Amino acid sequence: MATWNALTSAIFDALLAPFGHDPAWFDLLLWPVLAGVLALLVYKRLSNQKGIQRAKNRIAGHLYEIRLFRHDPLAVLASTGKIFFRNGIYVGHNLIPLAVLLVPMLAILVQLEAHYAFAPVPVGSVELLSLRLDPQADVAPRTVRLELPPGVALDAPPVRTADGEIFWRLRAETAGDHVLALHVGDETLTKGWAVGGAARKVPVKRTRTWDALLYPGEPPLPEGSAVETIALRYPERDLGLLPGGEVGILATFFGVSLLAGFALKGRFGVTL
Repeated sequence: MATWNALTSAIFDALLAPFGHDPAWFDLLLWPVLAGVLALLVYKRLSNQKGIQRAKNRIAGHLYEIRLFRHDPLAVLASTGKIFFRNGIYVGHNLIPLAVLLVPMLAILVQLEAHYAFAPVPVGSVELLSLRLDPQADVAPRTVRLELPPGVALDAPPVRTADGEIFWRLRAETAGDHVLALHVGDETLTKGWAVGGAARKVPVKRTRTWDALLYPGEPPLPEGSAVETIALRYPERDLGLLPGGEVGILATFFGVSLLAGFALKGRFGVTL
């Protein structure tokens, strides 16, 4: 996970935001269109185009049969069964290109969300820092200690739960990319906190579980760490006419890429 995040971040940190992070619409529209074009190229090379067209034609034919023989229940039932069968064949013809597209599509989407889904917290904000210990780790929650840099203050004493979760309420006093230090047994782990200033890629979560792939703003936690997750909340970024947050960028990405794919499929000679 660490290698993959480092590689994709190195590539996309250089490619994204060519005009800065403020005109977010440029990347949020350009990259889904490029993803749609990539999908067309992959489909043209790897899918059974004749098989897809044949399956679609036969599904259309069976739909016509249902309309034509709508007063014959047995004929309608038979045609419906044939539609399900042909639809399974159609889906089968799509599996290889979908599998190939999964990795680049997720890489682009994750990096777009990392750069544009969230905004730095405003100066003066109070947010929760949460830490979850591995249930198997031999570390007592009361021994975990937080060390704060200048510009960040503790707003309330930490809350520690019996199941290994610890929460600190922090106040952002000055702008900057602050680094918090957490001492957990023999480990010292860090967590970034982006406060104020220009829009930029912000570090939301560090974890050693699979969803570290979804949060490339910081390196994953090391394997074998006593900590499962360290996270801070950030406000969703205002993207103007485009929906913000992770769900908004997800919807924009797939919506625009699908529109681009269907609009350009004739030019590329692709049957979907």
